[in-house]
Amino acid sequence: MHLGLVGLGKMGGNMRTRLRNGGHTVVGYDRNQEISDSTSLEDMVAQLPSPKVVWVMVPAGVPTDETVLALGELLGDGDLIVDGGNSRWTEDIRHAELLAPQGIGFVDCGVSGGVWGLQNGYALMAGGTADDIAKVQPVFDTLKPEGDYGWVHAGKVGSGHFSKMVHNGIEYAIMQSYAEGWELLETVDLVENVTEVFRSWKEGTVIRSWLLDLLVAALDEKPNLEGIRGYADDSGEGRWTVEAGIENAVATPAITAALYARFVSRQDDAPAMKAIAAMRNQFGGHALHTEPPPGGDVTPES
Repeated sequence: MHLGLVGLGKMGGNMRTRLRNGGHTVVGYDRNQEISDSTSLEDMVAQLPSPKVVWVMVPAGVPTDETVLALGELLGDGDLIVDGGNSRWTEDIRHAELLAPQGIGFVDCGVSGGVWGLQNGYALMAGGTADDIAKVQPVFDTLKPEGDYGWVHAGKVGSGHFSKMVHNGIEYAIMQSYAEGWELLETVDLVENVTEVFRSWKEGTVIRSWLLDLLVAALDEKPNLEGIRGYADDSGEGRWTVEAGIENAVATPAITAALYARFVSRQDDAPAMKAIAAMRNQFGGHALHTEPPPGGDVTPES
């Protein structure tokens, strides 16, 4: 199918490549004209046949809001916007309501896969009506991993990003557990091969996972995570998960503790948070904060 794609960064650019490799025609737009296929949103929309489908992959918040509103002025009855960023689910409901009077459909899609999605495929959690989902189903089929799993129609508008939000909250807790275990193993004098202990867990254990694989990869690069400051950012979705738990009277102690650990890491350099920072860099290409030289400042490292 023909598709417009707004935002060609680390995720969007790889998604464009995977879709093209799958036989789709993708017209991308990015403010960086060196990687863009069109000169403007207007130019991108003009290149698409009707009914037009535009997938948005820009940062959550104001950038997404401005992009959706601008597309609402350019698209019409029967067209569709897919928000594949990390928007808050409440924003999805607002956007769908704003677009409905013009006959423009809206699908929210949580996307997981990071910088490895091009090779391995992306896990997709979509929210919207059955008719709107059907319009973009060929894209879901191409982006998802091979096999029976990797994508779901989670429910009505907002459900896709709500599901992805909970996914990321769980991710916080899993990463925190690995990180604390790594720090404990590093601290005792008894264990001499910490990286190999983690590597041994990759097969046959009940705690094996892709995040564990990525931590081992990070330890192979830097066995003591040397040079990485124990400072971990948060994308916002962990906070939203905790807030949703409060609003619905659902206790989320592990996710909440993991979120608070990231806050603490910004005050003191915690060894466990080096492992969190290293895993975030491995799966998402998130910037590392390096340890400063004596008397130097800390600067992000890509």
